[in-house]
Amino acid sequence: MVKIRLMRLGGKHKPFYRLVVADSRAPRSGRYIEAIGYYNPTTDPSTLKVDEAKAIAWLRKGARPSDTARVLLQRTGVLERATAKS
Repeated sequence: MVKIRLMRLGGKHKPFYRLVVADSRAPRSGRYIEAIGYYNPTTDPSTLKVDEAKAIAWLRKGARPSDTARVLLQRTGVLERATAKS
């Protein structure tokens, strides 16, 4: 199964996440298919950048977002556009 999830980067106590499309069997910070954005919770306000075209394409292909990725995709409005009839 293909999932959209967060991949942790950054140093100790300085998390930085990449939003990636990966096989569900791959390790959390291991191999991934494609990077579709990033999330930095340490800035004020937190930074979130998503390539909407790539995210929508993967969601329409059947990729399932993790719980945290779902919240981030809802925050940017990508999830609503992916589920809308077009």
